[in-house]
Amino acid sequence: MTLTNRRFRTLQRTAGLAMAAALFAAAPFLPAQAQQQHAHVHGQLKLDVAIDGPTIVIAMESPLDNIVGFERAPKTDAEKKTVEAAIAQLRAADKLFTIDPAANCKLGPVDLRSGALGLGNPDPAESSGHADLDASFSFNCTQAAAAKFIDLNLFSAFKGARQIDVQIASAQGQFKRQLKRPGGAQAAQPSRLTLGK
Repeated sequence: MTLTNRRFRTLQRTAGLAMAAALFAAAPFLPAQAQQQHAHVHGQLKLDVAIDGPTIVIAMESPLDNIVGFERAPKTDAEKKTVEAAIAQLRAADKLFTIDPAANCKLGPVDLRSGALGLGNPDPAESSGHADLDASFSFNCTQAAAAKFIDLNLFSAFKGARQIDVQIASAQGQFKRQLKRPGGAQAAQPSRLTLGK
């Protein structure tokens, strides 16, 4: 399954067909090689942000190693505790993604998928030796279109994350952003993702 189709299927489940189709139309932004195969790059997270009506949906794809430090089912008690802590952080997505208060958003459904962790309906193409964690986070907002930014706390939460590649689809258009892990103490601070031009 290509990366584009995988993202399309993820968003189709959570954001509705219209917004997923808009992101699918953003496929020309993707490098040709990424369209041919699912890229599994350690240190890299991919986010798709869709703003549609009263909803903001964030779909995330990441090698499991970025989140928990390994790419398989946990074997030791320490690894099991690491997984439990990471799942708790992901389920508290409003702490990882702080949306512009002007949008007045509340966290809605969170969907986590990983074959190695036994979560959800994972991608059947996922390699057992290079496991991923895919997620979608829905936020219900009274003024979603008013959101100008999302502060991301992914670098401070997940030490394996070094780069975040983002595609944004909103009424203002389609945009790409790339965020890199800041150095030193700044890595503990949120990284601001702007949503407009």
